[in-house]
Parts: sequence; C-alpha cells; structure tokens
Amino acid sequence: DPSFFTMGMWSIGAGALGAAALALLLANTDVFLSKSQKATLEYLEDIDLKTLEKEPRTFKAKELWEKNGAVIMAVRRPGCFLCREEAADLSSLKPKLDELGVPLYAVVKEQIRTEVQDFQPYFKGEIFLDEKKRFYGPQRRKMMFMGFVRLGVWYNFFRARNGGFSGNLEGEGFILGGVFVVGSGKQGILLEHREKEFGDKVNPVSVLEAARKIQPQTSAAKS
Repeated sequence: DPSFFTMGMWSIGAGALGAAALALLLANTDVFLSKSQKATLEYLEDIDLKTLEKEPRTFKAKELWEKNGAVIMAVRRPGCFLCREEAADLSSLKPKLDELGVPLYAVVKEQIRTEVQDFQPYFKGEIFLDEKKRFYGPQRRKMMFMGFVRLGVWYNFFRARNGGFSGNLEGEGFILGGVFVVGSGKQGILLEHREKEFGDKVNPVSVLEAARKIQPQTSAAKS
C-alpha cells in the first residue's frame, strides 16, 4: 500500500528529526560537559614549569606567587582567537594589578613555532611552559566537536570576531584552560575559573576583586 509506505517514511523522518532536536538540546546543557575538580594549593605548588628562554630553567610553580601572589592564565591554545580575547581582557587589568603589586602570568602546554611569540601582543605578562599539562588538572577536561553545536560557543565566536580578534588552528585546542588567582605564601587559591566551553572567559571584575584580597607575604605569615 503506497499510502502506508509514505506514512512509514514520514514517521521515520519525524523520529530522526526529533532525535536530532533532542541531541541538540542536550548538547546545549551541562549534562555532557567534563566535570572539573578543584585544585589544591599543594597540587599547584608542586607543578614544574619551564621558562621560554634559549636555555630554559625548570622551577616549581609556587615561585610565581610565593611573595606577592599572582594571577595566572592556563591558556588553552595561544593561536586561538578566543584565548587571545581573554588574554587581552586580563592584560587590561595589568595597571591595577601593578598598583597592587600582583604579577600577571600565563602557562601554555606546548611551544609550537612562533605561537607563543605571536600571543605576546595580547598578553602583557610572562609566559611559562607546563609540559605535563598539570595546570589543566587535577582532572584534565576536554571539549571535542560537541563545542561546535553549542550556542554559547557560537556566541563567543561572534563576540571575539566582532572585537577584532583573529587566530589560527595551530596546536592542541581541546584541553580546556582556566584562570587562577593565588594568594602569597600559604594564603591559598582565591579564585579558580575553569573554562567550561570554548570562549568561556573569566570575569575580569572577579579577578580584580580576588587580587585585592592578596596579603603581602609578611602579613600572610603573621596570620
């Protein structure tokens, strides 16, 4: 019966369309996002970082914040225009951070050709290499191609493009990054922002508020 066959095909098509709509809806919730695990100060302190000089020096990350605290960006990918946008946002805080005596740093997980050098115009602090990608843990999170069906990601794309940012596709870009504000000495982690999707920027106001809570090392030691 041709009419029965037609109805069957319509049912299959409607079912497929409904399944696609449900998948799209679920992809735009947090159900399938990688769950983050908060870092401890002890975890961060023990991370090995390298300078990017011709003769690199390896040191423990705690050197970055031991005296004056620090604001640290874990960069997902230096060539990413979304990461460059966030770097520029953080760099806009540098005059106020300088007044507070709080340094601004970034860590990258790989050094490919001139990628870090090309990132420097957007980021006004020192950059270090985290070869073991520990700043992206303790539980390393990834966003794969699901990111390209999330409305929030597309909004972030258009926002950065309209802001005049551009980039490339060099390097690993699926491991999600974040931003930390760490107090001096043993004061602890004052802010931990974990990127939940591509272009999920930290709020600069929150960064500055956390930086203002950093105590000088002498004060922190007395406390």
